[in-house]
Amino acid sequence: MNLLKGALIHSDILVTVSPTYAEEVQTAEFGCGLEGVLRERADELTGIVNGIDTSVWNPRTDPLLPANYSDGEMDGKKLCRQALRQKFDLAGDSQSTAVIGMIGRLFEQKGFDLVAQVIEELLRRDVQLVILGTGRDEYHKLLQRVQLAHPRRVAVAFAFDNALAHLIEAGSDMFLMPSRYEPCGLNQLYSLAYGTPPIVRRVGGLADTITDTTPETLADGTATGFQFIEYTPPALLACIDRALETYSKKPEVWKQIQSTGMKQDWSWQRSAREYVEVYDRAAKKAQERLQKRM
Repeated sequence: MNLLKGALIHSDILVTVSPTYAEEVQTAEFGCGLEGVLRERADELTGIVNGIDTSVWNPRTDPLLPANYSDGEMDGKKLCRQALRQKFDLAGDSQSTAVIGMIGRLFEQKGFDLVAQVIEELLRRDVQLVILGTGRDEYHKLLQRVQLAHPRRVAVAFAFDNALAHLIEAGSDMFLMPSRYEPCGLNQLYSLAYGTPPIVRRVGGLADTITDTTPETLADGTATGFQFIEYTPPALLACIDRALETYSKKPEVWKQIQSTGMKQDWSWQRSAREYVEVYDRAAKKAQERLQKRM
């Protein structure tokens, strides 16, 4: 007996956590055997992106940061970057070296198998990595080896540390989130709010919340990060290289991408309005069903 299947069949409205994921669950890859039912009910299936708590995740007021900042005044982000590097004794103080942050469970879902394949090649670039999370023992051991080999370029914290998560979001120059699958995702939304352009795979909620940087999206002012599609090491490295080139050679473009991301509204207020509309539809369907019985 599959109670979830029964719920999918008999509910008035179906909701999941992003529009793209609502499409993905109708495929064999993501449907987990329920894709047929979801395709049959596609007209009643809605995706609504999760929100973030802007009273907690807000660089203007965040009490966990050494300095606050906003889209109009970014000096505080430089101080957060300095504090992050000092915390882990990362080498130098060059603005040209890109600090790449990662926060998440060290599992394949979050793309750490892909990261494991590219990390040595990535460290040939002018980058420093700061990684926070826990997960598979094989990834713990790999990151420990890499950190020992590059102690002033790679920092790893195997923990759940909320304060450090805030500092990484604020102090990193860019945020890496190469997920194999991602129904919604929150860290890319935090990154947008903190002026830390995300590098993501175009999947699930990441596809819905990050606008890839292209000549067209720069021209119309919608670019907020960098996307890749194929789940392969070359695709990931090519995407990171695009971000690094923009960061190092096109500072005004980088500022534009930061500013556009920080102006996005991914708060729960936005999500709540969409949920109210869905609940109104569900209530209307229930009322119509009741009237038919009378």
